Amino acid sequence: MYKILKAEQLTANIFLMDVEAPRVARHCEPGQFVIVKIDEQGERIPLTICDYNREAGTITIVFQTVGASTQRMVSLEQGDAFADFVGPLGCPSDLIDEDIEELKKKKIVFIAGGVGTAPVYPQVKWLHEHGVDCDVIMGSRNKDLLILEDEMRAVAANLYVTTDDGSYGFHGTGTAQLQELWDQGVRYDHCVAIGPMIMMKFVCKLTKELGIPTVVSMNPIMVDGTGMCGACRLVVGDEVKFACVDGPEFDGHLVDFDQAMKRQQQYKTEEGRAMLKLTEGDTHHGGCGQCG
Repeated sequence: MYKILKAEQLTANIFLMDVEAPRVARHCEPGQFVIVKIDEQGERIPLTICDYNREAGTITIVFQTVGASTQRMVSLEQGDAFADFVGPLGCPSDLIDEDIEELKKKKIVFIAGGVGTAPVYPQVKWLHEHGVDCDVIMGSRNKDLLILEDEMRAVAANLYVTTDDGSYGFHGTGTAQLQELWDQGVRYDHCVAIGPMIMMKFVCKLTKELGIPTVVSMNPIMVDGTGMCGACRLVVGDEVKFACVDGPEFDGHLVDFDQAMKRQQQYKTEEGRAMLKLTEGDTHHGGCGQCG
């Protein structure tokens, strides 16, 4: 069992937990993820690592309630435990394998959307600890949905906060903020974008026009996390890849986002039925089976 040492609500539907998992903490790197299960019958939930403490043996995860299983996770409190907490899985960020002195010469920008701020944070923190400055653009629909602002401000060279409704910071999307910085003469050599699929698609559309190499995380389409189910299959250039074993990070200019977004919708019916069962009990049955 993997004990929950801290459980905190960050926004209306985004939650943070510190979990005791010393073996995972000893070996994980920024960009990797874990698979959690609430109990023996629970769903396998892939979550990108938000932070880790090797000395304390803890892993920080951040999740958004989007279905029945994540809704069940909300009920877990400090002192409760996960039945399974498997990791680290996936490939670490490419940045940690690059020569530090070469990284220091680059102008790097991270663009984080919504809960995508959580997996961006450990990469920015790692770079900061190794003397590499980078800028961060982080955004959400409104001020109330922003997460980890103080933590990000402590490790970013420059932090640009955006909200779609203009309630805080720059009025607009992260893509619009990048365009404004570019128009002001700010130039970047490398971009990492993590967030909703549609956000990453439009970031890549802009960075391709600007000639900025861009990496994206395809964690949103992962299900099994070990390459067994094939749910996270995607096309990158002219190759078929699996987000969970080949990624989760890929060259954003080569990802077929339209296909990936269609694949992301494939379990909506099953997830809807699971949520109904969780909220209303096992009451929805029909002879034809069409209504679940």
